Amino acid sequence: MTMGVFLASLIGAMALGMPIAFALLLSGVFMMFFLGDFDTQIISQNLFVGADSFALMAIPFFILAGDLMNRGGLTIRIVRAAIALVGHIRGGLGYVSILAILLFASLVGSAVASTAALGAILIPMMTKAGYDRGRSTALIASGNIVSPIMPPSVPMIVFGVTAGVSVTDLFIAGIAPAIYISIALCLVWAWVARKDKVKTLPRASFKEMAKACMDAVWAILMPVGILVGLRGGFFTPTEAGVVAVVYALIIGMFIYKDLKPKDVMESLISSAKTSSVIMMLAAAAMVSAWLMAVGNVPQDIAEILSPLIDRPLLLLIVINIIIILVGMAMDVNPTILILTPVLMPVVEAAGINPVYFGLLFVLNNVIGLLTPPVGTVLNVAVGAGKISMERLIRAITPFLIVEVIILFLLIFIPELVTVPIEFFSGE
Repeated sequence: MTMGVFLASLIGAMALGMPIAFALLLSGVFMMFFLGDFDTQIISQNLFVGADSFALMAIPFFILAGDLMNRGGLTIRIVRAAIALVGHIRGGLGYVSILAILLFASLVGSAVASTAALGAILIPMMTKAGYDRGRSTALIASGNIVSPIMPPSVPMIVFGVTAGVSVTDLFIAGIAPAIYISIALCLVWAWVARKDKVKTLPRASFKEMAKACMDAVWAILMPVGILVGLRGGFFTPTEAGVVAVVYALIIGMFIYKDLKPKDVMESLISSAKTSSVIMMLAAAAMVSAWLMAVGNVPQDIAEILSPLIDRPLLLLIVINIIIILVGMAMDVNPTILILTPVLMPVVEAAGINPVYFGLLFVLNNVIGLLTPPVGTVLNVAVGAGKISMERLIRAITPFLIVEVIILFLLIFIPELVTVPIEFFSGE
């Protein structure tokens, strides 16, 4: 019954157009009234506890680092390196886009930011070369869902903090699935773009390839350094965020010299706004999570799903179908903050690896960024590609289908995730 009160008040508040953070607070107030013990001090305490997390401090640092790198010229250098390597292949700009997205994902960690940054560069370039605008925009949008699963990943941090799972292990878990998705998108692109009458770029000489790659090497070294530092235990994810900011400042201002003091100030303001939304969500979700625990909601959910606890595969399928449906109506971080406290007790009771589950959970949620009606990445891609939502949805369908297939392959064959985790973590 408590879960019903929570859902009814949350959905009702969202239907009225209330921001999700405040809708969560309102649903918490309704739950308090239902439980018969309204106390404003409990709300304020849990709000503070929700934001008072050392691990969550990594979020504003990584967001700032990504913004500084984008403004500091790292984006265009990654694109140039990708063009030099694969731009001469037929349909090459599509492969350039996928490679550039994969590299850029390891700098930004946000699908929305990556879609906006790369879409503005690559979509006009592909259209001018003769590629269909709808397919080009769909490729950029669908490719950028690797950003929230490649380290550094904001959703991984949010899940790790909420579920009490190692953020470092989650970062490592995201590498292999991001590569799988990129390879699958290359195959789909080869199929959907075969009829486009496109211009191929001239093959770059070895000297030009070397120059473009050397120019981008400082951008590529940052994620490599972070992964080595995390794996070697040299710093925590939060400290890695600080290192990334300092690195971005040094490279942008003193090596590439594209980052000006004005850009730094604008980046600080933009990153503060973005971070404050996520931190407010985390604080508000703590109120609801605490009240759901008091109202025994996790135990109620565990009872409903208890017949499946002895069948982990079937349990994962059911949970992921639920997440797909929720993800169509809600953004990534709110979904993680709301569902994680409810689902984790069931997952742990079933003996499912929490890092493996976290990867599936986050990947499923980010696929929701490509589905209407919320589909944040869809909306950004529509603006970047200057096309209608209807045209983009038609064009993106093959890419979306293959990403869902990848998700369910990871569910049915967990070794696709667990073996790379063991390899990258040295276990």
